[in-house]
Amino acid sequence: MALEQAHFDAAPQAFFNAWKRGAQIAGPEWFGDGTREGLQRATSKWGLRPNMPMLNDALGVLSSSQRMFLSAMVSFYNAREGGAMLKRCGFEGLSDFGGLDLERRKVIADLTLNYDGW
Repeated sequence: MALEQAHFDAAPQAFFNAWKRGAQIAGPEWFGDGTREGLQRATSKWGLRPNMPMLNDALGVLSSSQRMFLSAMVSFYNAREGGAMLKRCGFEGLSDFGGLDLERRKVIADLTLNYDGW
């Protein structure tokens, strides 16, 4: 019980760290104010909310792995919007993350492990 409590006490910061890594990998233009400086200045997940209108407009022109990764990240921010985006990407289940590289898989795993709500 103590180990689990310690994990969940640290989860919000761990989630933010993973979210920020994901934003760095995907590109700062999709998060917060859309700038590299904004990404560096962010001190919480609130400062790096996904730019939903921009993401929805660009979904069709991104590579399949970029679409999948960004859609998965969005699903932590907004399950309904992220789920719709994943569906548009052809996502059918967790095994579809097998198409992501190790760096992106680690971000998704860390987000899942440390998610405490948005």
